[in-house]
Amino acid sequence: MSCECTTLKVLKVEADVGADPLWCKTCGCNLECSEFKLSTSLAKELREWAELYGKWIDWNTDTLIPNGIEMEDDHNEAGIRLAEKLKREVFGSYTVTLIPSSMARMYANKK
Repeated sequence: MSCECTTLKVLKVEADVGADPLWCKTCGCNLECSEFKLSTSLAKELREWAELYGKWIDWNTDTLIPNGIEMEDDHNEAGIRLAEKLKREVFGSYTVTLIPSSMARMYANKK
């Protein structure tokens, strides 16, 4: 494990640009899905979900796209489902928590 904590016990599911969606909740270290004994399908779903992070932002203009808040809400709902799947797969080894995105609302309030 790349985490520097003595004992990794709490996983955080959080999407970010260019990173695997698993993090140590204690130290914030980004963890690779391959470091865990996850089913191939869940690891793939987690990575695909993370790749969609920020699709509600037009990075060229640094603005929220139309329906961006709804897109982010859908992304967060998918994250909830994935976190539940992850909880089942790592039950007994780790506690899992989801950190939903709030970026769209931040951009909406920039106006």
